[in-house]
Amino acid sequence: MTATPEPDQRTDTAEATEPTAPQADESNNATAGLSGRELLSRTAVVVVSYDSAALLERTLARVAEDSPEARIVVVDNYSTPAAREELVALASSCGWEAVLPETNTGFGGGMNLGAARARELGADLLVLLNPDAVIGRADLIRLAARAHADRLALVAPVLKDSSGRIVSDGIVVCLADGSMRSRRSPRLIPPGGTQPWLSGACLALSAELFEAVGGFDARYFLYWEDVDFSARVLAAGGSLDLARDAVAVHDEGGTHSESDQSDRAKSDIYYYYNVRNRLLYAGLHLDRATQRRWVATAGRAAREIVLRGGKRQLLSTRRPLVTAAQGTRDGLKLLRAARRGELPDVDAPIARN
Repeated sequence: MTATPEPDQRTDTAEATEPTAPQADESNNATAGLSGRELLSRTAVVVVSYDSAALLERTLARVAEDSPEARIVVVDNYSTPAAREELVALASSCGWEAVLPETNTGFGGGMNLGAARARELGADLLVLLNPDAVIGRADLIRLAARAHADRLALVAPVLKDSSGRIVSDGIVVCLADGSMRSRRSPRLIPPGGTQPWLSGACLALSAELFEAVGGFDARYFLYWEDVDFSARVLAAGGSLDLARDAVAVHDEGGTHSESDQSDRAKSDIYYYYNVRNRLLYAGLHLDRATQRRWVATAGRAAREIVLRGGKRQLLSTRRPLVTAAQGTRDGLKLLRAARRGELPDVDAPIARN
């Protein structure tokens, strides 16, 4: 599941009305002589679900209907027996491949299971998609073509919400303090440089690159695993490719249907893991001096993450602040464990206690 940058407050009419790219030429694709149909036949769309069958009927079913040549692999992270039965029934009726772990493996762990199954089914191109995201046929072909042409490229489309507003078209994490910036943000970048990353809401890559990187680090469980994955793609000699001629629609939050969210723009899940995993990422990727800066700014970062849900939420409850404090506490523990080399194996999800 994608980490989320600070909201880009700038209003830019030209960018907000950017047109969708023209239809791809399926009969004469320029990529190694492959048509769009041939590219899709080599592609698997991998989705991780958690009690999301009803959502997938609205989102993934559209993708599958639009691109029937592509394999569809759904990993159902276990929630309840009823939810498992609903997902299995949906997958069976739609002809999708269902992967059924016995526990909740988190987003990264689930994607690893789905990618492994996709490769077993013969796919050599992977499109990793959030349950609350939709991508049309022409755009899916564009992503697959770019991933096929450059086997070391991690490719992402421009993300828009259903109103047409740009959600993500390039994000960086500021190494000075771990804050996020849209590349269109007018805010200054603090000294120390940046690290680019691509949103995990929709990613395309070759099976070879996925294997070379080692898949996702399942320890994040939710959020920041795409920041980590992007960093490891670059470390492995790969590249990050934002396909500006491709668009996916991502209405974030469709998977967080907690009953107590009616008065909050974000969930406790969102607050906790974004706060915690910022510090886990620091422990895994940054030198000691940079880690100390991220620790020193942990309180400010936690407040900024909570305020992504708006100030009004705090008029009725302090729960987001308590959750952020818990995330900071647990993130510091993980950072110290990373320093000592005492973290669990990369395949072991670290869920909130």
